[in-house]
Amino acid sequence: MDLYTYYRSTASYRVRIALALKGLEARHIPINLAPNVTEQLQPPYRSINPQCRVPALRTDDSVLLIQSPAIIEYLEEIYPQFPLLPSDPVERAQRRGVAALIGCDIHPLHNVAVLNRLRGLGLDDGQVQGWIAHWIGEGLRAVEALIGDEGFCFGEPGLADVYLLPQLYAARRFSVDLSAYPRIARVERLALEHPAFIKAHPDAQADKPA
Repeated sequence: MDLYTYYRSTASYRVRIALALKGLEARHIPINLAPNVTEQLQPPYRSINPQCRVPALRTDDSVLLIQSPAIIEYLEEIYPQFPLLPSDPVERAQRRGVAALIGCDIHPLHNVAVLNRLRGLGLDDGQVQGWIAHWIGEGLRAVEALIGDEGFCFGEPGLADVYLLPQLYAARRFSVDLSAYPRIARVERLALEHPAFIKAHPDAQADKPA
């Protein structure tokens, strides 16, 4: 498998965690999203993914998949080892709910395209930072109330954690105060000591600038 990725892309980070938890290896093909490079907008990558975003996954059958939720669902269906979701339908829905809260309601509102649009509309850096902090805070307050009191989000590492850890990395990158979320802090501590999460972390990626 080939994974088109960028070291600090939140969505790419999710897929890297899912791969690592399942013990799967993928060849990483870095796509530099830095503002002075924007490799994702250039014709070579545009021809691979018309949306011009990462991640994208080329399967062993040479099929290209885009969007982290679809890629993670594919991995879960094709590679059942270390399941990211339990067998009980209600428990599966609970974990999917937290993942969707992060993936649909938090992350899109601080995506680089949104932030660039806000700046283009005349917001200054302080106002953009306020926007980021507001929406991340709103989402994490809900996550804090929905996850459990022990272990990872729901005990063992799973889909909710795959989404939560990259979101926390983004929150810290944007200097968002996380002190009000003790359950989330517990999950982060556990994850930062777990081999799969360590392997997937942006700091461990070959394309991270020196």
